[in-house]
Amino acid sequence: MKNKGEVAPTESHDWTRPEDYIGALARRRTERKKREPRLRRTQPEAPRLLLSTLPFFLLIAALAVLAVAIMVAAWPGNRPQAKARPPAHEQGYAAKGWFDKAKREMRH
Repeated sequence: MKNKGEVAPTESHDWTRPEDYIGALARRRTERKKREPRLRRTQPEAPRLLLSTLPFFLLIAALAVLAVAIMVAAWPGNRPQAKARPPAHEQGYAAKGWFDKAKREMRH
């Protein structure tokens, strides 16, 4: 590794110190960047309506419709009227002999 483009430092081949390791990584990255062709865009990529903006607007519209439907369903005027309850059964007393009278009616 005595070439002109040597990556590792010549004075130390010890990789136990962090600064040697980080320095070697930085030199490798620099050398790699020099070899790669540079591709530059002259204009930014045009946004695609169908892939970015349209699904977002469709989702917002669906959520808005759902919110309105929930509000309409929860509005107090749309509830059905409660049925009138029959009056509560009042507890009273039975006249004497009612059970005997009921037995006779059941037999006939």
